[in-house]
Amino acid sequence: MGRRIYVDSPVFSVFPDFHLFCITAQNLIPCEKLSENAKTEIEESLKKANADARQWITSDIISENEPVAVWREAYKKFKTKKGARSSIEALLKRVAQEKPVSPITPLVDVYNAVSLTFAVPVGGEDLEKIQGSMGLRLTQGGDAFLPIGSGEDEPTLEGEICYLDDAGAVCRCMNWRDGQRTELSEKTKDAIFLIECTQRDLENRSREAMEELGRRIKDYFGAEVSGFVLDSFHPSQAIGRDLENEEEKAKLEFKGRCPLRF
Repeated sequence: MGRRIYVDSPVFSVFPDFHLFCITAQNLIPCEKLSENAKTEIEESLKKANADARQWITSDIISENEPVAVWREAYKKFKTKKGARSSIEALLKRVAQEKPVSPITPLVDVYNAVSLTFAVPVGGEDLEKIQGSMGLRLTQGGDAFLPIGSGEDEPTLEGEICYLDDAGAVCRCMNWRDGQRTELSEKTKDAIFLIECTQRDLENRSREAMEELGRRIKDYFGAEVSGFVLDSFHPSQAIGRDLENEEEKAKLEFKGRCPLRF
């Protein structure tokens, strides 16, 4: 069996309605080779998303806003590092403080714009840097993790819900903080993008966000994009080059669900 992404069964014990929306993007045009028009459009879309995100901020108390409250509640159900917050809270907090989310790289800017527009957490990893399969798991603790922007290892805690591969943690506390080892760069060729959804009533919004992201990745970066949803009925899927055979593609049409459309 080749590389896969999966959600481990204990996660569904914590969140019975959990859905993981995924797209893989292969043969991305490197950011440095994007046309000037594409770069300008991506930057403008991020500016617009910062403005559009204000619709989600209805209270001066950040924790009372619906997209933030959902994840504050979710984070109470598993072990987190003190002060850990969902990625969407971090983005909306900047908007609320009149500190717009700034450009990083075009690939990151595209998913940050979608995250702000739909008020859902969106993350991305470099598929070529993931070691073996990657699972969203309830950890036993002690998994190696070097956060972006840090020079010190910050291993996982027992009882966290984290993305893990054969080399350690990829992203801690579900969507709180990414590691340096698998971060997207301007030279990324193959990537995977993820949106976690813990509540059934937010499933449609999460799906719309990921489908919009898939379209943008396809249009701007000329990538070959595949999308799918993992849930308790279909908790595992081949990723990257392991999705190229027809048998694995057929599995995207699993009973009761449909693949993401671009």
